[in-house]
Amino acid sequence: MKRIEMLNIQGACPALITPFTKDDEVDVEGLRRLVDYTVEGGVAGIVPCGTTGESATLSKEEHKRVVNVVVDCSKVPVIAGTGSNNTSEAVELTKHAEDAGVDGCLLITPYYNKPNVS
Repeated sequence: MKRIEMLNIQGACPALITPFTKDDEVDVEGLRRLVDYTVEGGVAGIVPCGTTGESATLSKEEHKRVVNVVVDCSKVPVIAGTGSNNTSEAVELTKHAEDAGVDGCLLITPYYNKPNVS
């Protein structure tokens, strides 16, 4: 069984926006610059793909790309938003975030519809 350890983060962990290009694609270079700028500001951690980062409207592929980019370039702990109104999607996004190397996940309780229990 995998051991779960508590993070001891003290300080601000801002929720990042998700930048897009004019063609409505995730702006990967803009996201890298945003992460660098935010980290240089002295934050204790960062939160990609929360509601501020348009998590509810990102495709699964976009969500995974954002998490990968942020983990790749961040020098502080990454707490990825992985919640969804769809239980199986939340599980998939959480597993991906773990595989990508995040330090923790932030999940919203499923809303509007009653999720299945599996």
